[in-house]
Amino acid sequence: MEYINRRNFLAAGGAAAVLALPGCSSLPALSLTEAVKRLLTLSSQNAFAELMQPNGFFDSQIARISVPDRLGGTRVTNIATAMLRSKPVQKRLLKQVNRAAEKGAELAAPVIADTIRGMSIADAAAIIRGGDRAATNLLQSQLGTSLATQMLPGVSQGLNLFDNEIINLVLGQVSDINFADISQDVTNKVSDAIYRSIGAQEAKIRANPQATNDPVLIAAFGLS
Repeated sequence: MEYINRRNFLAAGGAAAVLALPGCSSLPALSLTEAVKRLLTLSSQNAFAELMQPNGFFDSQIARISVPDRLGGTRVTNIATAMLRSKPVQKRLLKQVNRAAEKGAELAAPVIADTIRGMSIADAAAIIRGGDRAATNLLQSQLGTSLATQMLPGVSQGLNLFDNEIINLVLGQVSDINFADISQDVTNKVSDAIYRSIGAQEAKIRANPQATNDPVLIAAFGLS
C-alpha cells in the first residue's frame, strides 16, 4: 500500500491551513475527508503489517481464526468424530486455517487500499466525531461482501498449500461437507478479523494521534 505523500501535501500548504484552524468543526470539508482517508490508510497499513507476518493471524489476540464449527471447532457438532475433536488434529487445523488467512490477507490489502483512495465520504465530520472505529465501519459498509469474495481464492490456496494432509484427512471423516464449505467459512472469518484489526489500529490512532507525526491527523483528532 502506498503511503500518502506528506511532503507534497505540506508544500501545497494544506497541512498549515488545517493546523491553523481552532477546532474540528471548522475544518474545510476537503481537509476532513483527507483526515478520514489518512486515518484509514494508516490503520490498514498497521493492521496488515502485523497480520501478514509469519503466524500473524495465529499470534493475534483479536484476529486468530477459529476452526470451523462443523470440524469440531468452537462447538462440537453431532457429525464431529473423536478423531476430529482430538487435540493434535485440532492444533493442526488451527494452524492450517490461520496460515490460509495470511494468503487471503495478501489479496485483501490492495483491495482495501484502492477502496480507501476512491471512497466517497458523505459526512466526514461525523466520522471524525464518531466512535473508536467509525472510519473502519464506513470502510466495511462500502466494501460489503466484496472483500470476502476477493479473498476466497487466496484462502482456498492457503488451505491446500501448507498442510494438505490434514484437510484431506478431515474431508474423509466428514461426509456431508466439502472443501468449498471450509474455504468459505474460513474466508468469512478472515474478513471479519481484518476489520477488527483495522478498527483496533484506528482506536490507537484516535487515542494518540501525536504518535503518527501526521499534521492532518494530529489536527483532526488531537484537539481537546
